[in-house]
Amino acid sequence: MSQTKNESSLMNSLGFETSPQNTRIVVAMSGGVDSSVAAALMVEERFDVIGMTLQLYDQGMALGKKGACCAGQDIYDARQVCDKLGIPHYILDYESRFSQAVIEDFADSYLKGETPIPCVRCNQQVKFKDLLATAQDLGAKALVTGHYVQRFIGHGGMELHRAVDPTRDQSYFLFATTQSQLDFLRFPLGGMQKSKTRDHALRFGLEVADKPDSQDICFVPNGSYVSVLEKLRPGALEEGDIVHIDGRILGRHKGIINYTIGQRKGLGIGGGDPLYVIRLNPETHQVIVGPHKALACKEICLKEVNWLGERTPRPIRCEVKVRSTRPPVEADLYLDDNQRARVVFVNPEYGVAAGQACVFYQGTRVLGGGWILREVP
Repeated sequence: MSQTKNESSLMNSLGFETSPQNTRIVVAMSGGVDSSVAAALMVEERFDVIGMTLQLYDQGMALGKKGACCAGQDIYDARQVCDKLGIPHYILDYESRFSQAVIEDFADSYLKGETPIPCVRCNQQVKFKDLLATAQDLGAKALVTGHYVQRFIGHGGMELHRAVDPTRDQSYFLFATTQSQLDFLRFPLGGMQKSKTRDHALRFGLEVADKPDSQDICFVPNGSYVSVLEKLRPGALEEGDIVHIDGRILGRHKGIINYTIGQRKGLGIGGGDPLYVIRLNPETHQVIVGPHKALACKEICLKEVNWLGERTPRPIRCEVKVRSTRPPVEADLYLDDNQRARVVFVNPEYGVAAGQACVFYQGTRVLGGGWILREVP
């Protein structure tokens, strides 16, 4: 369960020179099996453990919803696990902060023709910022989470790496983790397979051992983000034209928020060769479609770049991921000093969507990432 290279001589697995009993840590507990096992492993090692769960949104939105984190049932499950482990459990009301930093940003991004990733914003603005600060206020030496990533000591400081289990790796969603945050965070599950986590849950007798993993965005009931956007932004479903890239009007749509770049199914314009969503024009309420080759993208520009690698004046050859479900591809990365970057793909990439993240890798190491802009300046 070692978290960093070259720390085997230290007194505990988290890399501190104090005994576990004299090392207070906070575990971020969502009520799922991963964070529950992370807490149980810390208790087993006899750390001074505090469990914390964030109440992030109106629980009524998730009534009857399965597979979401931080809903009412999940808070109950987290408390039950803490009771089982004999550790204190606190619920922090971050609804206002979450609404402003995550939900409002989610709605605004869709209206701008983007495809947002609220889970990244939540980690960036709430969990690894506000919760981390609260853990420090309580005198904790570390914030432990159930994320599947790894943290190693490198030549220039702490490094973020992919998880051992490639099917569970969450490094794409943690690209915005800063160096100072990485110094304080610990990820005890990053070096094990998911099946091993389930085995640990059974060994500890946790009731969440067979609980399904969360799949949907936590504040979106039944995965229907359109209904949430309608509540947040009345009038968001303004109709418009579906336009071929050659200028032909092929049909009508019921709101650009129903579409994403690269989408093929559900366009309602059957017949002829397959067509894909090439871009969205929120200013004119148009959905632009075309053949698959029109999706080819040679380069992109990024904003809000978080860099975890060593600085170099030269273009950096690395691998990048433009969606969590896409495999990494080779590209040249050009960084500037204003948290901006340009990415030039070795081979054209398809289905690149504004609002998604572009994450940089060298081998298993995460070099950082940024948010994809709509246009290349």
